[in-house]
Amino acid sequence: MAKKKILIAFGDKVRELRKEKGLSQEELSFKADLHRTYIGMIERAEKNITLTNIEKIAKALDVHPSKLLINK
Repeated sequence: MAKKKILIAFGDKVRELRKEKGLSQEELSFKADLHRTYIGMIERAEKNITLTNIEKIAKALDVHPSKLLINK
């Protein structure tokens, strides 16, 4: 099954912002209170993330959740 475009775009945005902040996947997972492998799966578009976890990641990256959803 082909990966959905929105999952790919979301994962790419999380990776981009994480790297801009100089965080490893492990550091982001700690700040977001999520498992490190889960962050990797999100970045590889292998997980359809919940709104609750979008909020956790956004807070950990110090951005508004919409920043993760809109590629501008």
